[in-house]
Amino acid sequence: MRVAVFSTKGYDRTFLDRANEAHQHELVYFDARLTAETAPLAQDFPAVCAFVNDRLDHEVLQILHQGGTRMIALRSAGFNHVDLPEAEALGMTVGRVPAYSPHAVAEHAVALVLSLNRMTFRAYNRVREGNFSLDGLIGFDLHGKTVGVIGTGKIGLIFAEIMHGFGCRILASDPHPSADAKDFVEYVPLERLYAESDIISLHCPLTPETDHLIDDQAIAQMKDGVMLINTGRGRVVDTRAVIEGLKRGKIGHLGLDVYEEEEKLFFQDLSQRVINDDLFMRLITFHNVLITGHQAFFTAEALTNIAETTLTNITAYEGGEGTLHQVTVQHMA
Repeated sequence: MRVAVFSTKGYDRTFLDRANEAHQHELVYFDARLTAETAPLAQDFPAVCAFVNDRLDHEVLQILHQGGTRMIALRSAGFNHVDLPEAEALGMTVGRVPAYSPHAVAEHAVALVLSLNRMTFRAYNRVREGNFSLDGLIGFDLHGKTVGVIGTGKIGLIFAEIMHGFGCRILASDPHPSADAKDFVEYVPLERLYAESDIISLHCPLTPETDHLIDDQAIAQMKDGVMLINTGRGRVVDTRAVIEGLKRGKIGHLGLDVYEEEEKLFFQDLSQRVINDDLFMRLITFHNVLITGHQAFFTAEALTNIAETTLTNITAYEGGEGTLHQVTVQHMA
């Protein structure tokens, strides 16, 4: 099957080409993001392969459908960037990668915790400049601290297990508590999690209920100096509210791998351009903020799994072997 693959980098092509040896699809790579302006590139392609920051709204889906596309293969677990009701109305099949490497994302969240706590990113820059002063680098023992985990899917539970290994007390909140949670995970209401946690890590999907879950009201319920980590979805956090929390000292540390307006920034080199996102630029002025560019998933194991599942979805749609991990409107509930 001919597949138009959008938002591709060199590493995407390497892992997709390797996985495609077992499928033999015709993969045509496009560097551009999928938008209304670039969607005509997929003319006469039965399938389109899209990434997390590609746009699959009503307009784009209409263009793709008119061009003959009937299958959308997402290289991601999240599908909030897809207008699923419109896709179903047009008879388009949407596949995703429900799990690739939960360890990759969970471990990156832990890396943000450790880096922020011990200020290793600041220490690294100081030492390179010959500055060996320890002023401003004081951290705290993780042992004995309370960690709140919002969202206890596979990633959240692995993060909880790692933090428990440091000797942390684990509180969790999820509308659907996991049967796989270990006995050291204590499910509590969000209000209690906010009030008692020294560290809060977000691992929930973006839904109408979690959109700007972390807002002024939520932050006001948290401990003074709380550490907030988000490796889930950018819009779970209200950036303006977080900036106010940082300014007041309510948030003592902030680690982000996602950002609510990231589609305009991430996965590209903007070092020679002026970044005109005022909220993002304000965030990076804080010494206690660490932002990475949506790289939590970025391990060899995860990229291998993403490529293999994506191509298996396409093969299954075409009528061959394999399981199609289809997303429907019911998944939005």
